[in-house]
Amino acid sequence: MPDFSTMPEVFVSNAEIAAAVSREVKLGHLRKLGSRLYTRNLKEPAERLVQRSLWPLVASYLPGALIADRTALENRPAPDGSVFLIADHKRDIVLPGATLRPRSGPPPLDTDRPFISGLRIASPARAFLENMRPSRSRAGVARTLPRRDIEERLDEILRRSGEGELNRLRDDAHEISKSLGLQAEYRRLDNLIGTLLGTRNAPLHSPTATARASGRPYDPERLDLFQRLFTELSGTAPSVRLARPTNGPALPFFEAYFSNFIEGTEFAVDEAEDIVFRGLIPKSRPEDAHDVLGTWRVVSDESEMSRVARSFEQLAELLKSRHAAIMGGRPDKRPGQFKTEPNRAGSTLFVAPELLQGTLDKGFEIYRGLTSPLHRAIFMMFLISEVHPFADGNGRVARIMMNAELVAAGESRIIIPTVYRNNYLMALKALSQNKLTGALVRVIDFAQRYTAAIDFHELHAARVILEQTHAFADPNEAEAAGIRLVLPAPELLA
Repeated sequence: MPDFSTMPEVFVSNAEIAAAVSREVKLGHLRKLGSRLYTRNLKEPAERLVQRSLWPLVASYLPGALIADRTALENRPAPDGSVFLIADHKRDIVLPGATLRPRSGPPPLDTDRPFISGLRIASPARAFLENMRPSRSRAGVARTLPRRDIEERLDEILRRSGEGELNRLRDDAHEISKSLGLQAEYRRLDNLIGTLLGTRNAPLHSPTATARASGRPYDPERLDLFQRLFTELSGTAPSVRLARPTNGPALPFFEAYFSNFIEGTEFAVDEAEDIVFRGLIPKSRPEDAHDVLGTWRVVSDESEMSRVARSFEQLAELLKSRHAAIMGGRPDKRPGQFKTEPNRAGSTLFVAPELLQGTLDKGFEIYRGLTSPLHRAIFMMFLISEVHPFADGNGRVARIMMNAELVAAGESRIIIPTVYRNNYLMALKALSQNKLTGALVRVIDFAQRYTAAIDFHELHAARVILEQTHAFADPNEAEAAGIRLVLPAPELLA
């Protein structure tokens, strides 16, 4: 008798073990899931078990099969559970949560890739060729992807790997098209790739592909993030915190000070005061000092900070002019010019240079659907931060654009104190990497509430309140000690 404890959790029975399997089912040691399909797991839902063991099960039912058609591009079952394959089998095999749909076709080529348990998976060139064939949905989804999906996948290759990779795909497809009998499909694929590369003019269905062909490509993954943030903001009741009429130069000073501190340009407050108010540039750190001074000059200019974009052209002009003012002391950072090389922070790779303007444009279209100044401010800050349009200085520009939305509406600016730096950056990361929108809205909302609670009419008095509320504390040391940014106590505001 076979030892079922050593067999896979889910397995396909055969003639040699059929009798033993039947006995174990009667004894309650095994559970039948489908045709010849059994498991030792008596509790978990059948669909989950099949999903976990899908490819070994495919290999058991259809040894040596080639994963083909849309499955070879999606690398998972279709929305209805269909798995499309080339195999010597005439009928569909229905499993809990999945249906194996074999068809006849050319056997695997040398270029088709080895996969799990002796299966093969169609090469990218073969997969795209096969998906260029139109197919109709009968019992479930169509065997091949819609044209729009194919365009988006080709555009993704172009975005992530460049023209060379797309041309290699086209060359590989040309080489195998005749042996597969897919010459007509190759001509359609060739025409489509040429259109994405700007050398042909085929009709397109995908918005991302259409944008690329028109000369304004964008990053669809970032667009998804912007749409998610828009939805979060649209469902959040807006807060209105009016600017204090008594605020003086202290507020823009601390705005510039903290904004630079976030980016690692660290000065003691007294040093920053000397730079801003007395023009004392330390000889050992002239570039850092000019960063602080440049930021101050922008944020202390009430007229400049009242300017907001009403068109994409105005947005681009504001970004460039403000960046030029901030980064004027660093000519190597190309002040006022959009980036020409990719940039990243940690594991986050920002929008590619060739997608920069298109992504900003699409994001700006979404921004215009917001009405609350605070919501517009949050969205604008994230838009600039996520696109990262410059070689350096992006965070400072993003926060200036945020506060300009508020100044223009007569509402309180926002400062991000040093102690709150990690909260702010983690909220950005939560949205950028994990698509979590709520944290950013809460962090910025509290930061404005905090800023609005302080009277910045006089520098020393404001500094005392900032110190009492832990604003200058090192974020890592403060976190270890349980120290957090707190709202000013009433007696401090008296």
